[in-house]
Amino acid sequence: MSDLGVAEIPVDEEERPLPPPEPELRNALVKGPILPTLLQLAWPNAIAFSAGTCVVIAETSYIGRLGVDSLAAMALVFPFVILTMTTSGGAMGGGVASSIARALGADDADRASTLATHALLNAFGFGVAFMLTMLVFGPHLLEVMGGRGNVLAQAVGYVQIFFGGAVLPWLMNSMAGILRGTGNMKLPSAMILNSAVCQIILGGTLGLGLGPIPQFGMRGVAAGSLTAYTISISVMGWYMFSGRARVTPKIRGLRLQSAMFFDILKVGAVSCFSPIQSVLTISIFTHMLAAFGTTVLAGYGIGARLEFLLTSLSFSFGIASVPMIGMTIGGGNIARARRVAWTAGLMSFLAVGVVGCIIAVFPDLWVNIFTRDESVQVASRQYLSIAAPWYAFIGLASSMYFSSQGAAKMIGPVLAQSGRLVFIALGGFWLSTPGATAQNFFVLSAASMVVLGVLSWASVVLTRWGPKRAAVAAVRPSLSVVRD
Repeated sequence: MSDLGVAEIPVDEEERPLPPPEPELRNALVKGPILPTLLQLAWPNAIAFSAGTCVVIAETSYIGRLGVDSLAAMALVFPFVILTMTTSGGAMGGGVASSIARALGADDADRASTLATHALLNAFGFGVAFMLTMLVFGPHLLEVMGGRGNVLAQAVGYVQIFFGGAVLPWLMNSMAGILRGTGNMKLPSAMILNSAVCQIILGGTLGLGLGPIPQFGMRGVAAGSLTAYTISISVMGWYMFSGRARVTPKIRGLRLQSAMFFDILKVGAVSCFSPIQSVLTISIFTHMLAAFGTTVLAGYGIGARLEFLLTSLSFSFGIASVPMIGMTIGGGNIARARRVAWTAGLMSFLAVGVVGCIIAVFPDLWVNIFTRDESVQVASRQYLSIAAPWYAFIGLASSMYFSSQGAAKMIGPVLAQSGRLVFIALGGFWLSTPGATAQNFFVLSAASMVVLGVLSWASVVLTRWGPKRAAVAAVRPSLSVVRD
């Protein structure tokens, strides 16, 4: 790919490429025992992503104190916020981690450094695009979704503040992706945990008011989130540019190269289609359930929160597999990369499945956290008893998604998400006849999880990773990988 024609910044003759990552870390990722290494990388992520779920619960709690209109306003903007965080984090952030890991796996530290800078520029560009889109079209989109009167006014106020600073979550998640690509899971996870705590404290303080601080309402909640992101960016930026990280974004001698952007976007941009389709799938299914009334819809919403929490658990294994697979493929060991993918998938399947089965048997452990309304409890128990055991396939799909990012082969998992979308749409259309019950739709939701998990697994099995000979030899997963 050709350069973009940007002038080269002079470089001192004595300047040398950055050293490769620490030998012991790289050896652990590309040669060490798979399961212990994966668990060592996964546990910080599990804590961090669980903290993110706590933010959602806490925000719902203190926004509820602002009134019903504020809760309705948050319901309007929530899909756009989630889309921003999933595309900048799991999708593009995973693409960044994959490109960095593959460069380090090939012992090309200079390329990794250059990719890091391109990743930050890419994040800035996407952040600006999200900002302009939501500031210009956001109010109209919120109105189309049903926002009216004071509800619409509060939702627009939130959008103006949060998306006015949309560059911040994009930069934060890209910095986290750079560090994860080097195998550093602890600092990004610590920053996500710090961001969660700050969001809860600052969002609640600015939203509700405390002492001399006035109540800013929804605008204050949004400002609290942006302030928390800024703190995380400052810490990770200092860590990387001070030379403490294994990859320092290249500034001196930098030439912008389209090949570098492409290396990130061929994974990150394609990955973005998965959360977009996921949000669309949930929106379609929610619209179908709305016909059964508020009680059923609320019961499903409680179950969906559990799905969100357990997906975060599977993310911890999936993201941990990205640098392991990326560095291993960069070094040419396709068979080991496959074994890492199967191990991460098995762990995600089991971890999410065990929790799902427990909640299916004892649904009140989860339901009673959110409501004491008996009719809502009945609907939620019914949904969880049907769907929760099959959450394991959501965990499997999530792990396969991230493994494919490490291998830079994203078409399969994205098409698997398309398969689930089509399955929900066609199944819902078939059920939208007189006599269909809410339970029938709950079964449809559970079946769609199995479809997604199986298709995601099959996409990894059938997709060639690296040279054909190596891929053919490694295509069959083996349970013996746990002993690797």
